[in-house]
Formats: sequence, structure tokens, C-alpha cells
Amino acid sequence: MLFSWLADRRRHKILEQPFPDSWAEIIRARVPHYEWLDEAEQLHLRQLVQVFVEEKHWEALGGLELDDDIRVTIAAQACLLILGLEHSLYRKVDSILVYPHTVVAPPPKPSFFSTGTQLTTGGMPILGQAFTQGPVILVWDAVRQGAANPRDGHNVVFHEFAHKIDMLGGHADGVPPLADAATYDAWIEVFTREYEALRARTDSGRRTYLGSYALTNGAEFFAVATEHFFEQPIEMEQEHHAMYVVLRDFYRQDTAARVRRSRRAK
Repeated sequence: MLFSWLADRRRHKILEQPFPDSWAEIIRARVPHYEWLDEAEQLHLRQLVQVFVEEKHWEALGGLELDDDIRVTIAAQACLLILGLEHSLYRKVDSILVYPHTVVAPPPKPSFFSTGTQLTTGGMPILGQAFTQGPVILVWDAVRQGAANPRDGHNVVFHEFAHKIDMLGGHADGVPPLADAATYDAWIEVFTREYEALRARTDSGRRTYLGSYALTNGAEFFAVATEHFFEQPIEMEQEHHAMYVVLRDFYRQDTAARVRRSRRAK
């Protein structure tokens, strides 16, 4: 049942409280995707946000002051991904850590077995990171920027929480838990074909829809594809139809139809 996540008595108690008007204003101001939803979807997203904000542990780092603007903006985007899914509200996400600006990950510590001639890799700037058995780390500047432009194909919250969905299978490999063997076979066939086509196009120096970062590995391919599925669905439906259908059936959201409907309403 789609709303089985509501069965928990504690969540019922959370939802007995009215959704704060200030939170609704934050979502409308920060998350343009919200306006693309119909009334039933908007209600469901608000319910998800209300529980998500309450249940997760939030921590601001690097001098950032945590407030409802940050929590609600992140929660609304994360919950949009699971709007149509059977889920336990990201059961493997206990904590969300938020930095104000780009984080530079420290370089790996030299191994006991490393030689003195080996170079030490410098720190790498990151905008977000998800851990299989750990928190989701996000950079608030990147979160705001990704939310503000819902059509550019880049959204760090979608990306990192797609990783957490992927990790529900045990580890991040680009194949989240699927319904059955037939769905799994279709997923592998389509994503392998799309991955190889992206590699060939990139190697030839041509422009690509997903971009070269998606070639990092299967996990990144799925996360990047998820960003585009929610942000550029019409383009995906037209140029990469099979991948669009696989993601549409997985997320149980017809994002291209949603965007078309929103355009007609203007």
C-alpha cells in the first residue's frame, strides 16, 4: 500500500499537527518542482516532509546556523524522489549534515605499506556525499542553487538521495532494489546500453545529455540519470526513451507528463 509508511503510530502523531504555513512558503519559494505537482501530490509531499524533518537528525557544520529554511528545502527535494514509492522514508538515513560552502575532503592518509616516493593525493572539493552506513552530507550553497533552477539537470539533493535509494540493495552499484527478475533484466539491459552509448559519445568529443561524470561508475550513472529524470524529463523521454520508461516505472512518476501539464496551466 502506497501510504503504508503512515502506519506507524508515532508518524500519525506527527501528522496530527498542522503543516506550518511558514514551511509551505519555504517550499513554494525554494522548490519550483512543487508547483508542477497536482493537489494530491502536494499534500503527500507535505506529509513526507513533515515526518522527514521530525525523524532525521540534522546537524549544521562549518559555522552554518541550522533553521527551517535549510531543513524544509532539503526535505522537500529528498521526498520528491519517493513520492510514488513503497518506502520507509529513507530508513537508512539517520543524519543529514549540512555545510555552508563547498567542502574539501581531506586527502587519504598514507598507508603503512606506501613507499616514500608515492605522491599524496590532495583534498577533493565536494558538494554532497552519501555513505552506505552513514549520513548524507550536503553543502547549503549547492542545495539552494540546485533547487532554484529546476530545469538545468543538476540537483545535489536528488543526486545524493538517489545514492541512498541505490544503497537499499546493500551497496551503491546503480541498481536499486527492483520488483522482480524481469524488471532487473530490463534495467540492466537499458542502463548498460545507455552507459556504453554515453561512453562512445564522450570518447568522440560530442555533447552528451548526462555528461561525462555519469561514466564514473554505475552508481553515479543512476544518480545523474535521476537528476535529469526529474529536471529534464521531456528531453530524456525524447532522446533516451527506454531509460525514461525504466525510471518512470521505478519511481512511479511520469515527470514528463507533469512538466507538460504545468506548462499548459500557465
